[in-house]
Amino acid sequence: MRKFPCSPTFNVASLNTNIKAFTLIELMLSVAVTSILAAIAIPNYSDFIVQMRVDSEISKLHRILFLTRNAAINNGQKAIVCPLNLSNQCTTLWHNELSVFVDVNDNEKFDDNERIVSIRAAINTGDKLLYGIGRNKITFKPTGHLSGLANGTFRYCPQNHMKLSRGIVVARSGRFYQSTDIDNDGLDENRGNKEISCDN
Repeated sequence: MRKFPCSPTFNVASLNTNIKAFTLIELMLSVAVTSILAAIAIPNYSDFIVQMRVDSEISKLHRILFLTRNAAINNGQKAIVCPLNLSNQCTTLWHNELSVFVDVNDNEKFDDNERIVSIRAAINTGDKLLYGIGRNKITFKPTGHLSGLANGTFRYCPQNHMKLSRGIVVARSGRFYQSTDIDNDGLDENRGNKEISCDN
């Protein structure tokens, strides 16, 4: 009778018992906790994104007002910021593209012999940018003061997030001030403690 060599023996004790893995219960528990955290965080994240957009637009508007005032002072002539239509007339559609130009002939419209100093792109679709009632331009005199007798307030109103609205007050002195939440109620107010409202 022929003998076969013995096959190697399999030693169960030599298995590595330090193998790590998730059980089904642990996996289900971690998915549940992640879902609860996401349900809490996502609405706050949406508000955060909108707030960042509003703050960015207010900063851009602040810069273009500053640039317009400086253009008037540096050129020794009136400078205008407004939304221009196809006929180069200022309109009240402040949510559209805003143009800054030096009004060389003092006719309060953009002419062929004048140049655009700067352009600010239109705001996010659905958001509103309001300035006064029926006001179609802001004109700075060479002194840096506003041309006209009244202050005005820009109001930036994000769609479906009116509580995040912000504003810029443009004073007759030519200075401008951003709104802040003075009373810590979550709504921005101007320096007179009046809340920024998006009602026309």
